[in-house]
Amino acid sequence: MCPSGRLLNPHATVADFRPAFEVLDADRDGKISRDDLRAFYAGVHGGVAGGDELIGAMMTVADTNKDGFVEYEEFERVVTGNAETMPVGSGAMEDVFRVMDKDGDGKLSHHDLKTYMAWAGFPATDDDINAMIRFGGGDKNGGVTFDGLLRILALDSAAAN
Repeated sequence: MCPSGRLLNPHATVADFRPAFEVLDADRDGKISRDDLRAFYAGVHGGVAGGDELIGAMMTVADTNKDGFVEYEEFERVVTGNAETMPVGSGAMEDVFRVMDKDGDGKLSHHDLKTYMAWAGFPATDDDINAMIRFGGGDKNGGVTFDGLLRILALDSAAAN
């Protein structure tokens, strides 16, 4: 089971990053603002050095229509690297992963995921967290890598289709 409460489908292939978008969209208005990003970084990591500068840079990269917000299509472009100037896998999701990876070891441990899920308002039992780690290709001792997190998010959203 994933944060959405749905069972994961290990055979799903559709990649939809709406669950990650919704976590960043703190006020649930359908777009990510600077305030949403500030709330995310403050809530998960107690803030980040150079936060306003980092948030400004993220908005500049993602907000391609320059309306001051990141809509889902813009977010998806950044996350998947579907822009000519960005390598695949760069962008917002790597930043999210780094924020979640409290000890910086390159893996999300059970504790990292549990803490993040609680902060994001997604009830998750220990069994749910262990299932997410397994679906992400990790183990409960080592955790899950960035690619595993992307797999978890893609499977979660594909299960909704």
